[in-house]
Amino acid sequence: MTDPGDEIGRITELRDLLERANRAYYVDADPIMSDRDFDARLEELAGLEEAHPDHADPDSPTRRVGGEPVEGFETAPHTVPMTSIDNTYSIEDLRAWYERVLKGLDREIPESGDSGNDLFAAGAGADVDLVCDPKIDGVAISLRYEAGRLVSATTRGDGARGDVITSNVRAMRSIPLVLATDDPPAVVEIRGEIVMPNSSFERVNAEREARGEPLFANARNSTAGTLKSLDPAITASRGLRFIAHGRGETDGVEVETYSGFLELVRSWGVPANTHSRAFSSIEEVVERIEAFGRERRDLEYGVDGMVVRVDRFDLQRDLGATAKAPRWAIAFKYPAEQARTRLLEVEWQVGKGGTLTPRATMEPVLVAGTTVRHATLHNIEEIRRKDLRVGDVVVIEKAGEIIPQVVEAVVSERTGTEVVIEPPTVCPACGGPIEQEGPKLFCTNPECPAQFREKLKWFVGRDQMDVDGLGEKLVDQLVDADLVHHFADLFLLKRDDLLGLERMGEKSADNLLEGLEVARTRGLTRVLAGMGIRHIGASAAKVLARHFPDADALMAASVETLEELPDFGEITARSLHDHLAADSTRDAFRRLAAAGVSLRSDLHRDPADEPDPVDSPFAGKTVVITGTLESFGRKELAERLEDLGATVTGSVSKKTDLLVAGEKAGSKLRKAADLGVETWDEARLIAELPEV
Repeated sequence: MTDPGDEIGRITELRDLLERANRAYYVDADPIMSDRDFDARLEELAGLEEAHPDHADPDSPTRRVGGEPVEGFETAPHTVPMTSIDNTYSIEDLRAWYERVLKGLDREIPESGDSGNDLFAAGAGADVDLVCDPKIDGVAISLRYEAGRLVSATTRGDGARGDVITSNVRAMRSIPLVLATDDPPAVVEIRGEIVMPNSSFERVNAEREARGEPLFANARNSTAGTLKSLDPAITASRGLRFIAHGRGETDGVEVETYSGFLELVRSWGVPANTHSRAFSSIEEVVERIEAFGRERRDLEYGVDGMVVRVDRFDLQRDLGATAKAPRWAIAFKYPAEQARTRLLEVEWQVGKGGTLTPRATMEPVLVAGTTVRHATLHNIEEIRRKDLRVGDVVVIEKAGEIIPQVVEAVVSERTGTEVVIEPPTVCPACGGPIEQEGPKLFCTNPECPAQFREKLKWFVGRDQMDVDGLGEKLVDQLVDADLVHHFADLFLLKRDDLLGLERMGEKSADNLLEGLEVARTRGLTRVLAGMGIRHIGASAAKVLARHFPDADALMAASVETLEELPDFGEITARSLHDHLAADSTRDAFRRLAAAGVSLRSDLHRDPADEPDPVDSPFAGKTVVITGTLESFGRKELAERLEDLGATVTGSVSKKTDLLVAGEKAGSKLRKAADLGVETWDEARLIAELPEV
């Protein structure tokens, strides 16, 4: 008979052994046992824990797969925002960024010699140490440890808040549940990427194909889909890995550099990128980028660039950030990989506004680590410009290493059997009439079923009606189940309707109904932005909501009245008037109102109730913002200018009073110059804005 004391000792021994095995495999890249041995010991441990429930431990290796599937994900704010990093595609821009870093730190910059590169020679100028590590094509995540224990895992989301997916992350063997240290910090948020190795991606797609399920387009999509699964067992089965590359909130972490932080988290058993390197000059960084460009294809996961950052945290704080990105880091993106294949077929897909988009089907070809079969051809004029034909050998590449696109046809390989691509004469989804406007084709049938599905996904989106808990997959389920045929049907859904859907639990159903209840009150601006009306986006919807108190007043407006609005020319005014006059539009507003959706504007003010005019240089002016601004996000600036009495629109016209132009301003700046519109740079804007 086995001594219980021996079994309890064996539990402790197995837990320690399995955690050491995880660290050896994922952190040290030096396995100490085979997968088969690991699974056998894990099974043994599970049996012993079942026999001794009083010795249960929530951080045991057997508890990684958290048993029951969860009903849905909550969202939570990030204590420290997860900002994005500015990109560059040229070494010249990389050097220009480094010069801005030196200037921002008040470091002396030597004059360059004839070569133009002496400024950046190793050892020249001030000593600002840099770190260069791969830009991993994964899903960004923030792991929060308190007193050394993993308490939460949150996706990047919009940078300010994300989905809490702790149950799924606990199922990943590459992430320690407890930091391997006797002196853990009070709080540390370790940020990084979750990736699916190429071998796991190929296995997952092979399994899906065998089950007759649609294949994942690439490893990143597969990773994102896995992490959004409500069953942690699925996450556990797919071999995801975590690679640390940053930090959020910390309390009790005594480290002065980014490179030192990576060494520290490795010592705690957290995987960090083994390809990270520290350098003392930008030229060393350039050499590393060029060398790694040749090595990256041999990695087990996707890398589309290299992130270069200032190493010392105090210098990072001194440099600060713009509204969108830190000044102390930049991402160099490698040129897209190209490949040749044959164009087999073109099908036309119908989008939310009735837009017909041509989609290419090609012979499968490996590009940037994934097999590509499809690519967008954008529109009929783009097809004609590139002279693409069915049967052509074509060159394809991945834009940003993610989106496949057809670059050109290899005309020299034509045999004469290729077929010219002609646009459809009727809608492929409903058989309705088609019109061409500029380079785009549109189905003009408002009852087109393909349009409705895409319009509904747009309608419930974050910048439109923002229905919490209603994503694209759930929209598909609602439409496929014949529960929703119209926008208004969403607001008539019952709890029992939702509980009949696949993987819909009671909590998820209640959360969705609560989200719909909140969405009812969002008002005319959001409704207009969400209905998918041609030419009417968020900016135009605000203009309309300022001038009309409700949907009835808007529908009664004449073409002439609409044309007088800021940013509304003859084409937009006529198109909107025709849309508003259609029976289907009037019926849509009627049904939404009957479902309890507010169609009143919270932006409209009666002239008699208007406060005294705002004393600012923006009062009463129509303003357009273009280019990249260092001190403001575009949405933030638009709201501030509107508070100062401006009307912010999206395009330059003869009605525009002022253009605010940041860096890399393009066609809007040229059009403003042609029309004689006053233009301010960011410095002038800041000088004119009142202090807050």
